[in-house]
Amino acid sequence: MRRRQPSIEIKSINEIRLMRAAGLVVAEGLAAMAAAAVPGASTADLDRVGREVIDRHGAVSSFLGYAYPPFPAVICSSRNAAVVHGIPSAADVLNEGDLISIDYGAILAGWHGDAAVSVGVGTSVDPKVAELSEACRKALWDGIAAAAVGRRLSDISAAVESSVRHSGSYGIVENYGGHGIGTSMHMEPHLLNYGKPGRGPDLVPGMCLAVEPMITLGSASTRELDDDWTVVTVDGSWAAHWEHTIALLPDGVWVLTAEDGGRAELESRGVRVSAVAD
Repeated sequence: MRRRQPSIEIKSINEIRLMRAAGLVVAEGLAAMAAAAVPGASTADLDRVGREVIDRHGAVSSFLGYAYPPFPAVICSSRNAAVVHGIPSAADVLNEGDLISIDYGAILAGWHGDAAVSVGVGTSVDPKVAELSEACRKALWDGIAAAAVGRRLSDISAAVESSVRHSGSYGIVENYGGHGIGTSMHMEPHLLNYGKPGRGPDLVPGMCLAVEPMITLGSASTRELDDDWTVVTVDGSWAAHWEHTIALLPDGVWVLTAEDGGRAELESRGVRVSAVAD
């Protein structure tokens, strides 16, 4: 007997267009914060930039006030050995050579967009750190390239893992990953960043997912700090985190949080971007 699939929110094309509007706010905010991530800036400064973009578009933060204890900011700022869910602070000042992961979400008309980037700070980032971030970014796009109607959820997971393994000896964080997204930021299904292909829910038109690899220079083991949010590597190794929100359509995928809809990265991999993105 085939296991029952989890309840997954399926969107109409008009609803996906609303998510695209939220996704473009996220894309703009991440670009602005990446440019502001310079030596001497604090993660609170980056959060302020993210707030300004959200306010300018009349959007609402997906993160501020989320869960319990309520998250106190509009971005997660995770520096160096922090993997995810870092809390911005005026005391958390960026140094030359740091790696800062910025996770950011916005809501427009009740629909969410969610994405993350990792940014090397300054001009003297260790090549191993730069390679870590690039391996994570590449794994994100390789995972997205595996997303297509008629496939299964774990085909994305397997593609992410294969990409990471091909890039080097990195740890793939196990307890955190991607997720469904739509009228809520976190929905079914949970999307692992590793696993065998051909498993999990069928990928169908109208399904929207946040693809979200997180990898480290060392062990994949993590722990949560006493602030009940920040997740760091147990061995102190540095981590990278990249993410995009995607929509599955009958004729291809649409990357809702990429300014070009994902065209440059996906077409270079021989993958069709939905005509809806035109």
